[in-house]
Amino acid sequence: MAKKAERKTESKTDGTADGGSRARMVEGASTLLARHGLQATSFSEVLALSGAPRGSVYHHFPDGKDQMISAAIAHTGDFLLGLLDKKAGAPAPEIAAYFVHIWRSVLSRSQFESGCAVLAVTVATDSGALLDQTAAVFRGWRGRLAELLAQGGLKPRDATRLAAALVAACEGAVVLGRAERSMESFDLVAEVLLEQVRRMAKAP
Repeated sequence: MAKKAERKTESKTDGTADGGSRARMVEGASTLLARHGLQATSFSEVLALSGAPRGSVYHHFPDGKDQMISAAIAHTGDFLLGLLDKKAGAPAPEIAAYFVHIWRSVLSRSQFESGCAVLAVTVATDSGALLDQTAAVFRGWRGRLAELLAQGGLKPRDATRLAAALVAACEGAVVLGRAERSMESFDLVAEVLLEQVRRMAKAP
């Protein structure tokens, strides 16, 4: 996820001076959260990565760092939902495989340097408002996955259960992959998840 955000950050330098700088800062914050965590995602680091002018900080985020982090959480949440919507109407096993592929790509493209920006905030913040927002993002991912899996042939109850398992297991598998600097654990988790969805899809 961070790698995609990084590419998008670079591609928006020709945006308007106002909206473009804010977008670059938000995407830069998302990338830094995924790579280095909440504490290391400072305004100075975001400005350095995004190339936004220093005056952008107080113009776009007058309420401080938490306001920028909140925007980055929303961006990450919407970005993944947009990816999932590309698979609307696909069979459930294909949807599950695509979700797993998204997270595997986060590890492979970053060479195990990036994880999930939303998780990074969840485990480090002491802000109740930011925790509420990360919870809402996770619920949104689970909810949309469940809808797509049900449309793809799973029973509604199975779709709901599998969606929760996919989100939780992939988040954990990304953490293991980063720690071990290996795909071994991630691929073992993915194998179990995809076997499960195939069984559910064949159930009468």
